[in-house]
Amino acid sequence: MYEDEVKVEEAETPTYQDETLVCVECGKEFIFSAGEQAFYAEKGYTNKPKRCKACRDAKKNAGNPERQYYYAVCSECGGEAKLTFQPSQDKPVYCSACFEKRRNAR
Repeated sequence: MYEDEVKVEEAETPTYQDETLVCVECGKEFIFSAGEQAFYAEKGYTNKPKRCKACRDAKKNAGNPERQYYYAVCSECGGEAKLTFQPSQDKPVYCSACFEKRRNAR
């Protein structure tokens, strides 16, 4: 090694081990896996999760009401079109495949 070269030491990658935590919502134990811990560290999160996966999902979806779907006949192919809005009679409605074809044709 030359005198003017600086030796760069590689930072050690922390090793993680699965950890058992208790959910604050339901009180059940859940595993905070080594992979999840690495992901949290990569994203810069410093706090461990307080809720299990089921309770996190329930909390995330609590404000979202069940989506209502409407069905209509596609104006192009005559197939079934599944819609998230009430279709009006004066405008054409397209199924997903026909809608995508029309979008790509522009």
